[in-house]
Amino acid sequence: MTISQAQMKKIAKELSTRDKRLARVIDAHPLCTIGRNPKPVTHFEALVESVISQQLAVKAADTIYGRVKDLTKGRMVPGRIADISEADMRAAGVSGAKFKTIQGLADAALSKKIKINTLHEIDDDQLIFDQLTSLWGIGPWTVDMFMMFQLGRLDIWPTGDLGVRRGWEKIYALKDEIEPKALDKKGEKFRPYRSVVAWYCWRALT
Repeated sequence: MTISQAQMKKIAKELSTRDKRLARVIDAHPLCTIGRNPKPVTHFEALVESVISQQLAVKAADTIYGRVKDLTKGRMVPGRIADISEADMRAAGVSGAKFKTIQGLADAALSKKIKINTLHEIDDDQLIFDQLTSLWGIGPWTVDMFMMFQLGRLDIWPTGDLGVRRGWEKIYALKDEIEPKALDKKGEKFRPYRSVVAWYCWRALT
């Protein structure tokens, strides 16, 4: 989904009218980029990148991802990923669990169990979520990041992301940490633009 600058401005304005505290964060930061800067990579490549990024700092994840891409000779496609040995993946910095997950992704793509590179054609976010989380090691966070940043979906609410929770706590000056379940309820009033709210929660920490 591609969102124009004018459309995103309209969405930001709409969210600002719903919540004064959020409005201050929106005013203080650049316009949300979700759906506005499509990545020049395939969905498969984006998912591999998301798996590698799980529970890692951005710099470390980028380094490991670069090494894995080198192993594919610059072509991050299922067939080349499937040919990489666990030993080579581990040497690149990929954990055993992530190796299993990435190989599962490659197998699902090659067998057509999941038509990964046409997922954008599915309008129902839940259907995409269910397909991807059926694979070993693919959890809600990975799918949330994929749907927000690769597919440009506007109503994803990644309450399992620590940065989103910490940002929310800062915006609303909470003394105690908010739990994912509680934050899930708080997000209801921002439908159908919860991805944008999450993006500004991250910005609030910068």
